[in-house]
Amino acid sequence: MSMHCVSIGLSFLLASAFATSAAAQSSGTVLCGIDVLARDDFAALRGQRIGLITNHTGRQRNGTSTLDTFLRSKAIRLVALFSPEHGFAGKFDEKVSDSRHESGLPIYSLYGDTRKPGKEQLADLDTLVFDIQDIGCRFYTYVSTMGLAMQAAAENGKRFVVLDRPNPIGGQLVEGPVADAGSESFVGWHTLPVRHGMTAGELAGMFAAEKKIACQLQVIGVEGWNARQAFDGCDLEWVNPSPNMRSLTQAFLYPAFGLWEFTNLSVGRGTDTPFEVIGAPWLDGQALARRLRAENLPGVAFVPVRFTPTASKWKGEVCAGINVAITDRAAFRTMPLAFALACALHAQHPAEWKLADAKRLLLHAGTLAAIQQGKPWREVLALHSEDLAAFMTRRDACLLYR
Repeated sequence: MSMHCVSIGLSFLLASAFATSAAAQSSGTVLCGIDVLARDDFAALRGQRIGLITNHTGRQRNGTSTLDTFLRSKAIRLVALFSPEHGFAGKFDEKVSDSRHESGLPIYSLYGDTRKPGKEQLADLDTLVFDIQDIGCRFYTYVSTMGLAMQAAAENGKRFVVLDRPNPIGGQLVEGPVADAGSESFVGWHTLPVRHGMTAGELAGMFAAEKKIACQLQVIGVEGWNARQAFDGCDLEWVNPSPNMRSLTQAFLYPAFGLWEFTNLSVGRGTDTPFEVIGAPWLDGQALARRLRAENLPGVAFVPVRFTPTASKWKGEVCAGINVAITDRAAFRTMPLAFALACALHAQHPAEWKLADAKRLLLHAGTLAAIQQGKPWREVLALHSEDLAAFMTRRDACLLYR
């Protein structure tokens, strides 16, 4: 770990974690942070009063939930639960209220009236622990919840521990525009590219260093995983991280399709294949498929389709559009697809497509302007090269896995 990520008092429980990772590597077994913590009999948290930020994705490789693992431990005292967007059970697509778990523990929602733990909620805690599966895309909000909770921990003198998990779409490829400074929001909490190639633990180190969050941060690392591995190389069970993230394929496509979902396009919410289809009642799917095939994008195929969403954008209306199939994941890249799609849509439907609304997730004024000006997608993609190179230097200082 570079001094860039430890210079403000960060500590990382990685020496012991990685010292024992050789056996996990040789057996092909991937242990998430919670598995390592439980195996080590909660040594990192012993005697602590804990607030656990988690949801249905917080679980050991044997399927036991992180909550149950904490409740069974005699080494700690679990005091409160905190839930992110979609709620503790991961079922909701709207604001979530505070509630109470069947164990009697309060569940404080961090996607309701507030998105940051309050002083009163933290008063009886020593440590906040974060264990949620991210998917590796800037605008997926679980890491925004993590960052805000880190700030709350720093403001209230609490430790912050991340139980790390693999980046399911891999930790090597980094793509897309880096969010403009000053454009940050809950769906873009830091100046990251769309596909950042980092785990939650690595991002926690970057947030602490670059946003000057002076909490005592500890990351319990993943054993047996390297940055070249996607989720299907981990021998871990897939759990839908959110209601419309139902497969690894959708996770790979999400950075490309999700960028445009604040425009007047359906990205497949309310269908059986969210983030595998995109369309609208005004769209000519056959013409769009032809345009995209002509671009010869590697590793991806396009099929014109019609679908009727049962929820979200264009609910109950027939949408024409395309289904996107990944045919060669090693060759596939998300941002060529994203910008070839955007440039084709703008050329084909300049009046119908409300491209300006994409700024909420794109967070890059130069990219939006280039598409609006009709620039070819390769020119749009080239706009990000310098910012990406600078980000790679920033990122390298905070990487825990290679």
